[in-house]
Amino acid sequence: MKLMALQLLLWHSALWTVHEATPLGPARSLPQGFLLKCLEQVRKIQADGAELQERLCAAHKLCHPEELVLLGHSLGIPQAPLSSCSSQSLQLTSCLDQLHGGLFLYEGLLQALAGISPELAPTLDTLQLDVTDFATNIWLQMEDLGVAPAVQPTQGTMPTFTSAFQRRAGGVLVASKLQSFLELAYRVLRYLAEP
Repeated sequence: MKLMALQLLLWHSALWTVHEATPLGPARSLPQGFLLKCLEQVRKIQADGAELQERLCAAHKLCHPEELVLLGHSLGIPQAPLSSCSSQSLQLTSCLDQLHGGLFLYEGLLQALAGISPELAPTLDTLQLDVTDFATNIWLQMEDLGVAPAVQPTQGTMPTFTSAFQRRAGGVLVASKLQSFLELAYRVLRYLAEP
C-alpha cells in the first residue's frame, strides 16, 4: 500500500514538474484585450516609422534603405530576430521575450539617433515613446504570466554616428528595420488574436 502511494506521489510530482516546465503555447492564449492593444500599438508605430522615413526622404533625399545596407553594416545597426514567433514553432514565452527584446533594441537605436535634425526631433521622439510604451506593455504582460526574466535587459552597444549624414542614413535604416520587425510582430499578434 505504501509503495502504491509513493508511486502515485512520484507520478503526480513528475506530472506537475512537466506541467510547470511546459512553455506557454497557443493553448494558453494571451488576453484578447492585450492582443488588440498590441495590434493597435504596432499600427501606430508603423505610421510613426513611415512618417520618419517620408520626412528623411523629402528633406535629405534618403529614400531607399536598400542603397544604405553597406553603410548599415559598417555602422553596426542590427536586426532584431523573431524566430521563436513563427507559426510553425511558436513558443509563446520565447516569442514574448524576443518581441520585448526587439522593441528594447529599437528603443536604444532610436535614442542613438537623437540630434538627427531639429525638424525631425518631434517625429523621432514620438516614435521612441511609442516603442517604449509597447515594450512596457509586453513586459507587463510577461510579468502577469509569470514569465518575465528576473531583471530587465540592459542596452548593448549602440552605433555611434560621427556625422549628420550617418545619423540621417541611420534613421532610414533603423526605421526600415523597425518596420520589418513590426510586420512580423503584427502577423504573430494577429495569429494569436484569432479565435
